[in-house]
Amino acid sequence: MMRSKRYKENSDKVDCLKEYSVSDAISLLDSLSKAKLDETVELAVNLGVDPRHADQAIRGTVSLPNGTGKDVRVLVFAKGDNVDIAEKAGADYSGSDEFIAKFKSGWSDIDVVIATPDMMAEVGKLGKVLGPKGLMPSPKAGTVTSDVEKAVKEIKAGKIEFRVDKNGIIHAGVGKLSFDNSKIEENIRVFMGAIMSAKPNSLKGAYLKKLTVSSTMGPGIKINQADIAVS
Repeated sequence: MMRSKRYKENSDKVDCLKEYSVSDAISLLDSLSKAKLDETVELAVNLGVDPRHADQAIRGTVSLPNGTGKDVRVLVFAKGDNVDIAEKAGADYSGSDEFIAKFKSGWSDIDVVIATPDMMAEVGKLGKVLGPKGLMPSPKAGTVTSDVEKAVKEIKAGKIEFRVDKNGIIHAGVGKLSFDNSKIEENIRVFMGAIMSAKPNSLKGAYLKKLTVSSTMGPGIKINQADIAVS
């Protein structure tokens, strides 16, 4: 894979054998040469779980105190009064049959899908479309709910869903490089608190194996697990 000159120069500034404290890792990230866009600060959390076991398929939600810095596009599948409630709460789109038809025609310009319980019979038919894109609403993620106002406001304020992939890794955006370092650190610690709380009781061996922070177009910086464990 070809790497840019900027990426190579940034990589030279990172000690790949060292595990940094959260604070030092963020400071180092902030000191690297930046791209023209406001890059996302990304976490890669390598867990010692086997997602093939239901109780180890780590999944949940967490509200980042300082938001993600991203303008999250929200669609609410609803009918009646809930359509207006969702729109007043800040949903980008709200409705029923018209959006089901749009998804069937290939439209997917959305980040989060919320649905009221009475809509799930129809939304469930979009499983093959929404599932692979990670958009299928679920009660566990709080995206199947009768309280659409609360759900929309929480997501717009920085509530995100996380889930482990087939390799045992959780990827998440926890802010933007333009954030103050203290806000990025707070988001990381809150996010990792949610991950650590999701540790399954049945797990044998190490739960947190490796934690890496990076910018969208930058090299990974390893974070010392002990700094997370005591936070």
